[in-house]
Amino acid sequence: MKSAITVCLVPEAARGPFVFHDGLTSGCQHAADAGFNAIEIFPPSASEFPTQQLHSILQQSPLDLAAVGTGAGWLKERLSLTDTDADRRRQAIQFVAEIIEIAAEFNAPAIIGSMQGQASDITHRTESLDLLAEALCTLGDHAQRHGQVLLYEALNRYETNLLNTQEDAANFLIKHSLVGNGVRLLCDLFHMNIEEQNVPETITRLGNLSSDLIGHVHWADSNRRAMGLGHTDSNAIYRALNAAGYDKYLAAEVFPLPSPTEAASQTILSIEAFTSS
Repeated sequence: MKSAITVCLVPEAARGPFVFHDGLTSGCQHAADAGFNAIEIFPPSASEFPTQQLHSILQQSPLDLAAVGTGAGWLKERLSLTDTDADRRRQAIQFVAEIIEIAAEFNAPAIIGSMQGQASDITHRTESLDLLAEALCTLGDHAQRHGQVLLYEALNRYETNLLNTQEDAANFLIKHSLVGNGVRLLCDLFHMNIEEQNVPETITRLGNLSSDLIGHVHWADSNRRAMGLGHTDSNAIYRALNAAGYDKYLAAEVFPLPSPTEAASQTILSIEAFTSS
């Protein structure tokens, strides 16, 4: 497995769970100095993505791009894939599609997290899930045409009322034939610590459902700090991921605490404890 760390380029997300907030050049330099394999970027939009700057930086560093987030569409514009207004849904799909295209230039997938939205109330949940399936089908196909998968992230109950557990999300993707359409799960350990009864056992069951179901992992402790600063059993989780055949990124989408440098260092230590043995 490979290591990645988050670089946030959205001022409105300054309090969010991203490690580096001080610009792309600085974030990439800190990531490389700490020994990461890649960065995960949270950009304002595709039109504001620093494409040429990133190409230049990556050509001169050992880093790759692991993934690109789309959540600024929700954070800044309140766009979601399940909006009941058809024009707003089209705007949301277009916002994500453009980020898919930018990410593909760097051989990286895009992430659907907060852009999934939520049902206005429990009576509209079925309708919202139908809209989500339709949007993921469209965007998964778009990602495949650009040689990528699309990462879908199940969020905890405080952030959405759609799909909260990984197995619910997995069954949803399978039911709607979305795995075959290029959609994969993003397993965020912070959300899983809230929603799953047993995180390693859940990962094992996901692996049994499909060897390529898990497409990305957010490597975060129970308190959304760097792994090792909470009470997550990272050893059991790493063993479960390894047994499931997962060989992609462990990405630190965590708060920059006690400081960005310390969060980065702790993350690398927590990953190297397994990958160096």
